[in-house]
Amino acid sequence: MPPEPSERPEHGDIEAVAEKVFVALADPTRRAILAELASGGPATATDLADRLPITRQAIAKHLALLTDAGLVTAEAGERRRVRYRLRSAPMQVAQQFLAALARDWDSQLDALKDLLDRGAEDHDASGTDGNGDHT
Repeated sequence: MPPEPSERPEHGDIEAVAEKVFVALADPTRRAILAELASGGPATATDLADRLPITRQAIAKHLALLTDAGLVTAEAGERRRVRYRLRSAPMQVAQQFLAALARDWDSQLDALKDLLDRGAEDHDASGTDGNGDHT
């Protein structure tokens, strides 16, 4: 589901959101936390510590960074327990950033290919090897 209009970053903020997502995803423990939330649904820090080989305190620190990146959101649960839920909007922004970057690279590579193809055609048409020697 696409993000709500109020959740969509302004064009200038896309790179900042993507950077936070990439920083968050750079750590294998944070990726494991996200995978647990994706497969098991919302969970508390204690629940995650029970499922992963890491202390609850370390989980809490990672969850703070994931929350700052917008990848998880904290919800009040029963008995004042905070449950964390996965959010896909920042990941979609990061994917859009990568897609735009790929398009830029593709256009540059296409231009290089065209240039090289034209050079090869010119070479074939002239009958020389580029050094002025006939082939």
